Amino acid sequence: MPGNIGDDQRAADLVIVPDVVGAPFLHAREIAQAAGLTLANPDPDGPPIGAIAWPKNPTVQRQSPPPGSVLYQFDSLRIWLRSDLEPDMARKLENPPPSIDWDHATPERPAQSVELSSDSPPEETSP
Repeated sequence: MPGNIGDDQRAADLVIVPDVVGAPFLHAREIAQAAGLTLANPDPDGPPIGAIAWPKNPTVQRQSPPPGSVLYQFDSLRIWLRSDLEPDMARKLENPPPSIDWDHATPERPAQSVELSSDSPPEETSP
């Protein structure tokens, strides 16, 4: 029948996949949305990609399909995010705290033991 969509066709426009590698997640999402695509976690059983990216806004490390490929509008562009923290969040301490040596870890006097008994009622405190 003319005008019907066959099994190998979809009722969506074709779009060209943009290059989002190297972009921060929030910027990559804007680029993908402008192209008519959504970003997705490569693990279909995993959490949504937005939940993984929030609140760190990591950089896109890899994407599939590659830039220049053709997808249907509203399809998913799978992205892999950088696993380490952003540089501002992972900055190293300029002067790390000193390690605790044996002198600091040893008490000056032996520990005292205190026995608790339930023979006497607890003291009441006034408000």
